[in-house]
Formats: sequence, C-alpha cells, structure tokens
Amino acid sequence: MAEKRLRILVAKPGLDGHDRGAKIIARALRDGGFEVIYTGLHQTPEMIAEAAVQEDADAVGLSVLSGAHMTLFP
Repeated sequence: MAEKRLRILVAKPGLDGHDRGAKIIARALRDGGFEVIYTGLHQTPEMIAEAAVQEDADAVGLSVLSGAHMTLFP
C-alpha cells in the first residue's frame, strides 16, 4: 500500500511581496515527496488558517520577510 504524502501549506502573510524564497521552499518540498499547497501573496492569518483546514494540511510554513510576524501572529 502506498504511503500517504504529507500535505504542506506554504503561505505569505501580510503585505510583503517577496515570494521567491517561499516558492523555492515549496518546490524543494514538492521535489522531496511532499504535497504542497501555495496560497500566494498577501494572505491574512484567518485566510491561511481557513486554507489549512480546507486543504487538510499536515503542516503550515509561513514566509514573513517584512518583520511583521509579531503583529500578524501575536
């Protein structure tokens, strides 16, 4: 029986528009055998949480280069 691939949601919260690193990580995870869901830019914490639930994600990776992580995720 095939082993279940872990589902990783990669998200870019806030107004930070630099997503190259998140895309590189998403590709590396995919190439490593994970199933990756990339939400795109400018996501709110609520949008990310909802997507994680809807996609039945096993883990969530956040990329925040703006320094707003303490404001977005207190």
